[in-house]
Amino acid sequence: MRDAVIVEAVRTPVGKGKPNGSLAHVHPVELLAHTLRTLVERSGVDPELIDDVIGGTVDQVGEQAMNTTRYAALSAGLPESVPATTVDRQCGSSQQAVHFAAQGVISGAYDIAVACGVESMSRVPMWSNVPEGKDPFGPGIAARYPEGLVPQGISAELIAAKWSITREQMDAFAVTSHRRAAAAWDTGLFDAEVAPLEGVTRDECVRPDTGTDVLAGLRPAYHDPHFAKRFPQIEWNVTAGNASPINDGASAVLVMSGETAAKLGLRPLARLHSFAVTGSDPLLMLTGVVPATEKVLRRAGLSLDDIDLFEVNEAFSSVVLAWQQETGADLAKVNVHGGAIAIGHPLGASGTRLTTTLVHAMRERGARYALQTMCEAGGLANAMILERV
Repeated sequence: MRDAVIVEAVRTPVGKGKPNGSLAHVHPVELLAHTLRTLVERSGVDPELIDDVIGGTVDQVGEQAMNTTRYAALSAGLPESVPATTVDRQCGSSQQAVHFAAQGVISGAYDIAVACGVESMSRVPMWSNVPEGKDPFGPGIAARYPEGLVPQGISAELIAAKWSITREQMDAFAVTSHRRAAAAWDTGLFDAEVAPLEGVTRDECVRPDTGTDVLAGLRPAYHDPHFAKRFPQIEWNVTAGNASPINDGASAVLVMSGETAAKLGLRPLARLHSFAVTGSDPLLMLTGVVPATEKVLRRAGLSLDDIDLFEVNEAFSSVVLAWQQETGADLAKVNVHGGAIAIGHPLGASGTRLTTTLVHAMRERGARYALQTMCEAGGLANAMILERV
């Protein structure tokens, strides 16, 4: 049976997703093109050999419309004969791109594929693809969920309430994320994965000096009288400090068969071992990481104790802490170089950003198995296991 391996992985620094952000002046096509160009240069692979480029983007409108991945590939200088497509599984879009690329290689449909993603939230704000007054869900959803679905921030609050996660726990987790990311930068651990762009060399949202005393002063980010009445159990502890920010960034990984890597003289960073995707309650929305983790471990024939490193996307502190309660995972092994709360969460880029950070951390720490999972809007989650080779 064919296998699939990652031979190179790169990302841009992550900028604030605001008009004054460090990458706000860069068109999203160019953000993604930069990672594709760097990926090819660092790997030394002849771009003519790439069978497909699969990219994730969430808000596919405006400057991120019209199959952004295709134009990024062309802007990067890839041959016109190299195809590209753009996928949307919400926050897990580029992790899904990794799944598709690996599954294509394993099946024999591809020999070499690129999985990537981009989001410029400064230029294309969240929900730009839903015009004011329009309903993206339709009457069938209204009938099935008559009380209505809720925004992700409310889901994060509901998760905190259901798992009895306190404000202090969420803030402490956020501080750890910042300190780990700052330490990774200070010790050069991000150097191999980051491709500086137009003078931007570091992630803009990492705050090494933040502390729980600072975060304790922040106001609840999602308090709403309507939802307070509907969900009296909510204590309103989710803040801008214990949730991921909005960001700009891009990332990409190069996937090929182990046989192809050997022929090209390339050393794999990791083998793509197992995959899972699952649906969950769209009201809680962000808890799919729990069944996705269980499902991918079962498919891999591994236990939680076999996993040396985890990447669990830090959309909100409450999501990772609830996942930890349910799985029993050791938080010392989770997001060891910091997570989205510190580094940032450029939606379509985050899946391959986590993969990029993870494969480099595996090499640096000598980890054999690593697991990545991401919660996604609508009650979805991806999970995959990587193995060092």
